[in-house]
Amino acid sequence: MTTQNNAKQIALLSVGAMTLAAAVSTHAYEFEVGETTASIFGYVKLDVIYDIDNELGDTVDRSAPRLDGDEGSDGHFNMHARESRIGFSTSSPVAGSELKTTIEGDFYGDGSAFRLRHAYGEWNDLLAGQTWTNFAGFVSSTPLISFTGPTGRPAVERQPQLRYTSGKLSMALENPADEGGQVSAPGAKSQLPDVTLRYTDTEGTFHYSFSGVARYLEFDSSGIETPAASDAALGWGLGVEVAMEMGNLTLRGALTHGDGIGGYNQGNPQIAPAFATSEGELETIESTGGTLGASLAVGPGDFNAAYSLINADLDSNPAFTTNDDTYEAAWINYIWSPAQSDRISYGIEANWNKRETVEGPKGDASRIQGMVMYSF
Repeated sequence: MTTQNNAKQIALLSVGAMTLAAAVSTHAYEFEVGETTASIFGYVKLDVIYDIDNELGDTVDRSAPRLDGDEGSDGHFNMHARESRIGFSTSSPVAGSELKTTIEGDFYGDGSAFRLRHAYGEWNDLLAGQTWTNFAGFVSSTPLISFTGPTGRPAVERQPQLRYTSGKLSMALENPADEGGQVSAPGAKSQLPDVTLRYTDTEGTFHYSFSGVARYLEFDSSGIETPAASDAALGWGLGVEVAMEMGNLTLRGALTHGDGIGGYNQGNPQIAPAFATSEGELETIESTGGTLGASLAVGPGDFNAAYSLINADLDSNPAFTTNDDTYEAAWINYIWSPAQSDRISYGIEANWNKRETVEGPKGDASRIQGMVMYSF
């Protein structure tokens, strides 16, 4: 994969706006420094947001919809440019192979500060640094304006890792207490890295990806609680993603399931993979989710629709009775490029979000969002 293609993947595969940034790589600025080819890429994006019910945040907070019967204000307007991003990549010949590096960030840090998204290098099929977890295949990515994308799919998250790729198969050791979530127990610890495996392939117009993750979960409350307790458990997760192109129509879907999977299941209502029981034993949390999506090319752009549902089994822990255990959401949008230029993208989207707690109370909220994006 060339450096320019690396830039394309980073631009294309954001959580909500996967294909919105295609022009970023196409129009990346390249220059030569000795034997090194360097590229600068990115985009400026304005989000225009109206929350019909209660305020959901700059990105949709899935836990924000007000529960039925709760009081609160409706109708909230917001505009921001925090998704705007910039990246820098290089490609240099080293010992008969290409050494490639990428650094990229946006402004979703605290107080709109610059936030590191990707920082990694590749040489001889070995990747080291921070980038998308190897558990994600991106085959099921439906283009959305919302930065908070569908739940129930292999997690679209970035974390430090060491990854080896051989053809269509990739294996990685990943940071265990990052996006995957930390055990909910005093003295939670990480002794081993998470192990991920992914296979992605294409047969004609059919695309698919299978992925798995294995985790060693542990806590030891020595010196923290009296009496002290400790225990360990194995966590695991499986994901499958598919997409089928049929002329102007593309259909997509994903299923993710695991026990102790934590944040590797995108949008998990309980990111903690396990908790300590009153008997001092570690109990893993099961989670299942899925998403469906479709894109139809019409005129200068595409109509896109997506639906997702995810549930975490929290009934076995009385401490979670007021927690959310189910998230449901749907999106429909139209995204187009005026003036026959993929440097410019406009879009309008309707988004519905629902949450349900372990004890049963539920609530939902809707958002209308528009965007203007200029790529460079």
